[in-house]
Amino acid sequence: MRTSEGRTSDGDTRPGEGGGPSGEEDAPPPRPAVAPSRVTWQKLTFLPMALIAVLLATWLWFEQADLDALTRNALSDGRVSQALWQHIELTVISTFFVLIIAIPLGILLTRRGFSRATPVAMAFANMGQATPAIGLLALLVIWLGIGRRAALIGIIAYAVLPVLSNTIAGLRANDPTLLEAARGIGMSPFGVLTRVELPLAVPLILAGVRTALVLNVGTATLATFGGGGGLGVLITTGITSQRMPVLVIGSVLTVALALLVDWLASLAELLLRPRGLEAGP
Repeated sequence: MRTSEGRTSDGDTRPGEGGGPSGEEDAPPPRPAVAPSRVTWQKLTFLPMALIAVLLATWLWFEQADLDALTRNALSDGRVSQALWQHIELTVISTFFVLIIAIPLGILLTRRGFSRATPVAMAFANMGQATPAIGLLALLVIWLGIGRRAALIGIIAYAVLPVLSNTIAGLRANDPTLLEAARGIGMSPFGVLTRVELPLAVPLILAGVRTALVLNVGTATLATFGGGGGLGVLITTGITSQRMPVLVIGSVLTVALALLVDWLASLAELLLRPRGLEAGP
């Protein structure tokens, strides 16, 4: 027989009733939620498999194609691998200089003492991209002579704008109250920049870098007109000599390289984005 206080007639207390431990208190604490993976297996495999399929199909077509002596000469003695390596070098070197020019300049132009120079800097960056790439390269060749240096300067001038504009936009989009709070807890201006402003601006900056990378791959094909080498050599040789296999090899490798670079940049965007900026479930 139970009493109103959850005791039996003999005075014993039953588990889960009255003052005894409840079932909820015995339950284990909930496990912390596991953050979802940023990179899915589809993201890692789809584009590389598609590129492998395209390159394999191109190679099979090339193997059964009837090649004349001029075509064999244009594609023999490692000329294809040399052109591909030159193209990669042009892209990597130009992107490196774009980053060390555009990102520090964008940071500087968002500081209070230099913000008035922003319209002038943006005007020069717009001029670099508004000028036709082949015309800009021709002017640089006239000024600097034939060689890789003129090609690199032209590629860099063409790709500065997206990184510079995205850096400025990302830093200016930061919430002023967050910056004021960081200063209020005693952070130095450099600490506010490196620990608050730049992490918040990372997504926009990375988007600009991704755009610049793809632009550099495409613009590097024009380096051949200034003696800079690259896959443009194969493309122009195929057009001028009317040899379709040479043109196809150069074009397919250029497109595949651009897609591969864009894929790698998209992975970097996902991996380098601060987790605090991700939307919750």
